[in-house]
This record gives sequence, structure tokens and C-alpha cells, in this order.
Amino acid sequence: MSEHSDELEAARRWRLVLGGEPEDRREMSEQDRGMDKVLEALYDSDRKSGLGSAAPKVHRWLGDIRSYFPRTTVQVLQRDAMERLGLDRMLLEPEVLETVVPDVHLVATLLSLKGMIPAKTRETARMVVRKVVQEVERRLSQSLRDAVKGAVDRSTRSLRPRLREIDWDRTIRANLKTWDPVRGVLIPERIIGHGRKGRGLKHVVLCVDQSGSMATSVVYAGIFGAVLASMRALTLSMAVFDTDVADLSEHLDDPVELLFSTQLGGGTDISLALGWVQQQVVRPSDTVVVLITDLYEGGDVRQMLQRAHEIRSSGATCICLLALSDDGKPGFDANNAAKMQALGWDTFACTPDAFPELMSRAIEGRGFKGFDPS
Repeated sequence: MSEHSDELEAARRWRLVLGGEPEDRREMSEQDRGMDKVLEALYDSDRKSGLGSAAPKVHRWLGDIRSYFPRTTVQVLQRDAMERLGLDRMLLEPEVLETVVPDVHLVATLLSLKGMIPAKTRETARMVVRKVVQEVERRLSQSLRDAVKGAVDRSTRSLRPRLREIDWDRTIRANLKTWDPVRGVLIPERIIGHGRKGRGLKHVVLCVDQSGSMATSVVYAGIFGAVLASMRALTLSMAVFDTDVADLSEHLDDPVELLFSTQLGGGTDISLALGWVQQQVVRPSDTVVVLITDLYEGGDVRQMLQRAHEIRSSGATCICLLALSDDGKPGFDANNAAKMQALGWDTFACTPDAFPELMSRAIEGRGFKGFDPS
């Protein structure tokens, strides 16, 4: 591409970014005119007619942006429309909801609006949530299952197994140096077993802050919780909290129902939530606690830290995730995060893609040195 062509392409992009007057569109291509119009409807809506509040107009706009932009850009435009134009209220109309591109942020918005969703829109809303749940499960559930299964197998391996527990593949590989070529036999010096198996081997306690700032973390935690609960080598307890604690363990077989059982928004009482966690820790050495919160405590900070100390001192593996999302650097209470870290809680934010490795390390007790949470 020539230098002149580069300049024209740069000018074209800046025109679309910065906007302009309608008469400037005369020299644009038909594609660019369409893109300019949908961007103007969103970003110049305060000076011009914009999208307004008519559901049919919003419905058409949502269809247009899908025809002009890739999926990732469409998701950004949808989120901006919710913030700038109150598009979230338009999601209560089924024809609008059917047009949006489903993603985790949209699910979080729907869950925050669920008390206002009219009967005619409820099934459409559930379909959207189910589609996102299935997409996340398709992308990440197998890696989570593989990571956890491998961790459980390794953490329970025995060097004095009974016959039915012998891991023949690993035993043979560990004793290749003792092969007797004269007799044609392997003389094992070490016998490696799978160790004890069965439900209840490891207990995961998942406790999630459902305040408004943690919305996407709640969605991912609900989906991962359902996947973990389906694994025979684990038992799982899950609760969400604000100024109260809601135990959702009975809904873990249906992640869509679980998500609709949350109440996004409200205050935060982490101390109360940790009181619930303490009740779940029956076998500390076999328990992994995952607390997901930005640590902005609305309750008693001193009591929160005391309970965190007691849980960690019991021998449980303790992790505090400041966020479980792809949203970039999260906001959190840095002072409380430092104090939780000092108490022995591994404290950091984590992306959904890194969560399988996190659970693998936690179950094996390998720690997080060298772990990349992004």
C-alpha cells in the first residue's frame, strides 16, 4: 500500500472515530455511510435524535451494528449503549433482546434487571442466558475438568497401594531401569497407586460477592461452580452474598437457574459470608476455599479479618479472587487485600481462562509461585 493510500485510510478511520456532519458523507462508500450513521446514533445522541427510546428503532440499530462490525466490536457498542442511552431498559422488550449479541456482560445486565422483566420477555431472557452459559462451558469446561481430574489423581497417588489401586502405567515407567533382559521380566522397586477415590475426596467452598461491581465474576463463578459440582472427585458448596448469604448449592445442577437465583447489587458483608464459609469447613486439610470479592467491606472489617485468619489457621487452602473476569484491572480495596495476603490467603484477580490452572494448583497444594492469572 502506498504512502498516499495509508494517509487516506487513516483519514477515513479518524472520520469514523470523530464523527462529522451528514453532508461529509457524500464522498464515503455506502458501507462507511452506514457505519457512520450507527456510530452517530450512539455517540452523538446528546446533540441529535440518536436512538431515542423506541424499541423498534433500537431493534434496527442492533441489527445494523451486527452487519457492519465484528462480534467483539458489537459487544463494546452494546455495552456503551447500555451506559449512555439506557439500552438496558430496552432489553425488557423481547424483540430487542432477540437482536443483541449474547455475552457475559449482557447476562450480568439481565440478571440485574430480572425483577423488572415482564412475563412476555422471561423465556427470551432465559434463552439468552442459556446460550452464554453453553458458550462458556464449551470453551472452558473441558480444560477445567482435565485440570481438576489430573490434580486429584496426582494429589491422591499412593506408594503403598492395594492391588486394585495400582497405576500400572506409571509403575512400569517408574521401574524401566530394573528390567531384566535375561529373564525378560520387570522387577519393580516402586509400586505407584491412584490412591483413594470417590466422592468427597476434596471439598471446594465457593463464596461469591454479588454486589454490582462483581456482576461478571458472579456469572463466571456460577458456570464454573456447576462444572465443578458435576465432578465425582469433588463436593462443592456455593453461596453468593451481599448483606445476607444465599446458599445456592441445591441449584448447582442447573447453572441457568443458579444465575437467576442471584440478586445482583446491594451492600457487602464479607464477615457474614466468611461465617458461612466456616460452617462448610469440616475437613480443613481436604478443603479449598475460593472467596470472590473486591474486599470493599461494608460490615465489620476487624471481624472479617479475624474469621479469615481462623479459616486459614484451620489448615484449609484459602484463595481470595479480587475478580474472575476479562474486564482488565479490577477495582478493589488494596488495604484489605494486603491484609488478607498477610493472613496467608493467596489474593489476586484471575481471568476465566486461568481458572482451571488455579484450581489444579489449589487441589494439589502446589501454591501459586510462577502462576499467571491472566
